Amino acid sequence: MSSIIPVKLPQNPYNIAIASNSLAQLGAHISPLNLGKKVLLVSSPEIFDIYGEMAINSLKQAGFEVINHFIPAGETYKNLDSIAQIYDTAVAQRLERSSTFIALGGGVIGDMTGFAAATWLRGVNFIQVPTTLLAMVDASIGGKTGVNHPQGKNLIGAFYQPRLVLIDPSVLKTLPVREFRAGMAEVIKYGIIWDGDLFTQLEAAEKLADFSDISETLLQIIITRSCQAKADVVSKDEKESNLRAILNYGHTIGHAIESLTGYSLINHGEAVAIGMVAAGKIATKLNLWPSEAEIRQNNLIQKTGLPTTIPSSINSSEIVDALKIDKKVKSGKVRFILPTQIGQVIITDEVPSELIFNVVEELKR
Repeated sequence: MSSIIPVKLPQNPYNIAIASNSLAQLGAHISPLNLGKKVLLVSSPEIFDIYGEMAINSLKQAGFEVINHFIPAGETYKNLDSIAQIYDTAVAQRLERSSTFIALGGGVIGDMTGFAAATWLRGVNFIQVPTTLLAMVDASIGGKTGVNHPQGKNLIGAFYQPRLVLIDPSVLKTLPVREFRAGMAEVIKYGIIWDGDLFTQLEAAEKLADFSDISETLLQIIITRSCQAKADVVSKDEKESNLRAILNYGHTIGHAIESLTGYSLINHGEAVAIGMVAAGKIATKLNLWPSEAEIRQNNLIQKTGLPTTIPSSINSSEIVDALKIDKKVKSGKVRFILPTQIGQVIITDEVPSELIFNVVEELKR
């Protein structure tokens, strides 16, 4: 399983390299990029315990000097305090503008490492080595970096492209089932917004809820087609002036749910799954797509073992209010990504608050 997907940006193009067992050749993969010798490897203790030694040995064999920095896993640590700690390590180790920050971990590690790289000395080299399915197919690609604010998810951040994204699918064998399912939410998203054939292939699979359920061939399809979809969209709209907003399908209400539950009760993929169910229901009520398509979407989400209802503990009015401070608000109006068919969506700010409230109420029953 090996492929290269170029992200064709006009100023900072880079490749997504997908290859089984490639983590052991990390140093060899980044050597051609002509980076400085000092590398700051940022990871969580859990991921580092499994893959840290392999990554460091590979980097040292390629002539790099490696410094470690650990951040606990989880959205609750995705804040400016964690970024300040990365800066402290960078100061103590005298990292220079030619130095490189490498993110070894999931989306939270990647987002924070990227934001630190974007702002340390006004920008240093940045490499993404995602270890979760969600990070592989979504968070590691496209240059969105940042941290959460107590009032909302990813309100602080920057667009900052990596020099390389190195994906080793073999690391998924140690990924907890719940985290694998979280990644499948983003995969389903690509099927709805961009790649109807991917959606059909997911429907045809007998099982999808666990890494062990999926053949190597299907896993290759899932990762490569999802990465290709993200690369296609980002190449056409790097900084979300228009088209790239479709990547937020399911994220509008999803982010509100994450924020209101303190980033602990529901993980990102689960929130996106619920958000897709909500967006699909809104689209059906607005007669934008047929109810048959909504049923297909929801059946696929359930087949993956993801939730389709909103926790009853969340106040519906709080969700509607939380949408008003979302990054996607423009001129005071909330932008929704709504499907018109499998593989195609529209961007609209014409969704009445009353309809949003009613849909949220329905999903709590």
